[in-house]
Order: sequence, then structure tokens, then C-alpha cells
Amino acid sequence: MNIIVADELPVSAVDLLRAEGWTVDARSGRPLDQLKADLAGADAIVVRSATKVTRELIDAAPRLRAIARAGTGVDNVDVAAASARGIVVMNAPGANSISVAELAMAQLLALARRLPAADQSMKAGQWDKKSFLGEEVRGKVLGLAGLGRIGQEVAQRARAFEMTVIAHDPFIAAQVAADLAIELVSLDELCARADYLSLHMPSTPQTRHTFDAARLARCKPGLRLINTARGDLIDEAALADAIRSGHLGGAALDVFQKEPTVDHTLQQLPQVVASPHIAASTREGQELVGVETAGALRDFLKSGVIRNAVNFPSVAPDEYHRLQPFMTLGERLGLLVGQMGEARIEGVSVRYYGELAAGPNPLLVSAVLVGVFRAILGEAVTPVNARAIAAERAIEITESYSTRARTFTSLLSVKLLTSAGERWVEGTIAGGACRLVLLDGVQVEAPLEGALFVLANHDQPGVIGEVGTILGRHGINIANFALGRSAAGAVGIVNVDDMDPAVAARVVQDIRAVGAVKDAWAIAV
Repeated sequence: MNIIVADELPVSAVDLLRAEGWTVDARSGRPLDQLKADLAGADAIVVRSATKVTRELIDAAPRLRAIARAGTGVDNVDVAAASARGIVVMNAPGANSISVAELAMAQLLALARRLPAADQSMKAGQWDKKSFLGEEVRGKVLGLAGLGRIGQEVAQRARAFEMTVIAHDPFIAAQVAADLAIELVSLDELCARADYLSLHMPSTPQTRHTFDAARLARCKPGLRLINTARGDLIDEAALADAIRSGHLGGAALDVFQKEPTVDHTLQQLPQVVASPHIAASTREGQELVGVETAGALRDFLKSGVIRNAVNFPSVAPDEYHRLQPFMTLGERLGLLVGQMGEARIEGVSVRYYGELAAGPNPLLVSAVLVGVFRAILGEAVTPVNARAIAAERAIEITESYSTRARTFTSLLSVKLLTSAGERWVEGTIAGGACRLVLLDGVQVEAPLEGALFVLANHDQPGVIGEVGTILGRHGINIANFALGRSAAGAVGIVNVDDMDPAVAARVVQDIRAVGAVKDAWAIAV
């Protein structure tokens, strides 16, 4: 076995691979031409973030079976090109959770005791005890915006300091929070009650600038904000204004909207503790990432066991060809129900009809979950890791088959069970394209692709005209308008040519203001 390690990797990780008797060429910084030549006989390549595994590199490696990324993100890997070749792409998700959680706690304590300012004063030759009166964190309320792996680690450490922990995470099961003795609250309540607020949310179009001027104004006076997650969660100008005005007590920031920072306003404020995105940069964290990556690669090359893959599991080519169109359909149905409002997900039910009910469908539930999670999570979600993410969030999965005759040759039915009720959609493949055929019990047929607006309304005249007028006023061209009717009401699916997220939000607001409309959503599939 021939393995190329193209970026720096801990010695222990390299030794783990060499212990199998394999040839491991561990050299970082080699020129592109040299790397291409070395890959000609390679079975696997291991990279961190420096090396870009492009289609060109993949094409130069005819024997390549695996690409291992020692880290979480795979932006530097052409996953599509790897998947087309049947190459497994794996990463090391969550290996640095402890490192990030510990930095969040260090930031919290630094804010509470004003340690950076005290240190700077001492370095200036001063002895100024009176200026650095701090506070105990015992008895204070820590709010967690996001209760994934890192958020849960922070919660455990905060409880050791006798803090009260509350959290907002609309996409985690209530039982997970209950097991951790954490109260789940709305984001507004979190901001109003917390003395310290630590962010652990993904970066998505929906979460960008969650903490803008309006949100910060509703925060508890004196609140201290901690961010080890993503820089674009915060409107930095608004945060600086809130700190300068005295409304917020300070902030500790490891991530920024632009990195390296260009605007140094925030980091220069005396109430701000700043660091250059070092949350995962610990010896232990980097060691664990390397060893976990090497271990997963070893298991795959040695026995075919796939762990932490980010593309797809091994299936027979004919089976994959049979399922692939329905995998696309399942993901789009998941995307649809996942974007129809914010609520805690409790279960996902997938049922097969027609020819789909006649054989095994090992990837379809995972494809549905990928769609559901893509709308709400920033981390890489694939058919391989989707079920594990569902289990981590205590989401119940139900898979069933029905022999009941339906109109279509094969039909995929998806129900999302949430704290706000049930969302039910069905779809099929017609003419090689994904089609929606049912929404919340109402039959409606529409293309399931691109940008669309979905609305539920009372079945009365004028709704279509008003919606069309609203879209026209915002410069949005309608590609298809499908209407479904039932005794309980009507639903509409409006496919549009394009949809800017900011404009879409305003359109949805205007549509919801129409008297006959019950609800509306902007959906991208």
C-alpha cells in the first residue's frame, strides 16, 4: 500500500500507518508537478488545509482509493470529482471539540476577571489593583446558542463552575437537553437572561448576522458575548457600537467576518478579548485529528470499513445507478420540509411505494436526512454520516414499505415530525426529473428544483393574483405556478427563475401579510 502524506501530520499518525508495513511518503510543501508524479502509484493521500486536492490531482492518481482530510472541512477537496471516481473522502469531525470548548471557557474567565487588561498593565510596569475588579462566574447564567458537540462540552465545564446553563437550539431533540439538565429557550429569552452568551451555531445564509443591532439591543444589559464558532454570526459594527455604548459588557472573539482581520475596531476595544482563530490549535487537538484521520484511513484500506466519509458508502454500481435519481428526490424532499419553518425535529419517517417498495433502499433515508440537515447545519452532511447526526440529536428514524397501489410507478413519502407539528411531502421521478406530488395531504404537482415559494392559504379567489403582484413588485419572474386544493384549504408552489435570500425574506413577509394566506416559505432545492 502506498500512501502520500502531503501536509504536516503528527509523527504518531504517520507511524500508525507505517506500522501496517505500508509505504508512507510524508513530505509537505512539495511542488504540484512532484505531487502529481508521486500520486501516480498512490492508494491514498492525506492532507490538511494547505494542499488542494483538485480534479487535476485526482486524474493523475489512477490507483487512488481514499482521500483523507486531517480536519473537519473539505473545501480543499474536489469531492464531486472523487465521488465520480468512487474514491472515498474522509475527515475527522469533532476531534477538536474539547480544544474549542476549553478556549470558550478561557475566554469567559478572561472576561470575568479582566485578565488581558491586567496583564497589559503589569507589563507597562504598573500595579493597579483597583482598576481590575472582576466577578465570580458562580451563579451566573451561561447561554449557549447551539447545543451540538462543542456546546455540550462547554455546558459540562460551565456546570463545574456552578453556572446555570440555558440553551437555544431549535434543531436538537428536547431529550438531549433534558439529559444534560439544560433548559431550552427561545433565542430572545436566551439573550434576555444570559450573563454570558457563547455562540456555537453553524454558518448558513439564515444565521448570518443573527446578532445584529436589533438582537444585541434586546440582550441583557452587561451581557458578555463569546464567539468561537463563525465570524459572520455577528454584525461586527453593531457589536462595537453596543460595547461602546455600555449596553454590552464586552466580548471575547476568536473568529471574525474577514480573516485575517482588516478592520481592527473590535479587537482594539479594551472590553474585547481577541485571538486569531486558534480555538482548535492545541497540541492535543491537532494530535487527535491526525491520529483519528490515520486510523480511519487504515481501517478502510485494511478491511474496507468506512468511517467519517463525507461522500457515499460503497454500493454495487448497478444498485447505485438504480437509487441515484431517488437519492436526489429524497434530498430535495428533505430540503423542502427542512426549510418550512423553525422547529425542533423529533422524527423523520420515510415510506416507499410501487417499485421502490420491492427492494432494499440503503441510501434513501440518508439522502432525506442530508436534505433536512443541509438546511439547518453548517457541518458537512452526507449519506454516510447523516444517520449518525440524527442519532446524536435523538431524532427517531422510521423506514417503511407499502404495497398500496398509487398513481405513480414509484413514490417516495417523507414526514418530518417536529415540535410544531407534522410536515408531509411526497414525490416521484417523472421524465427523469424530480416532481412534488403532495404537500401536507394536498395533491399538487410541481417541479422540485431550484428556487420556489411555498404557501398554504384559504381556498378563496384572488390569492394567486396577489402573490403574482408581490413577486412582480420585487422583480421576481415566475417559471411555474402550481395550485392544489382540498376541503381543508389550498397550497401553492411557485417556481421562480432566481431568488436572492434577502429579497426572498421580504417577499415571504409580504405574502404572509395577504389575508387569505396561512403561511409561506422561501425554499431552495
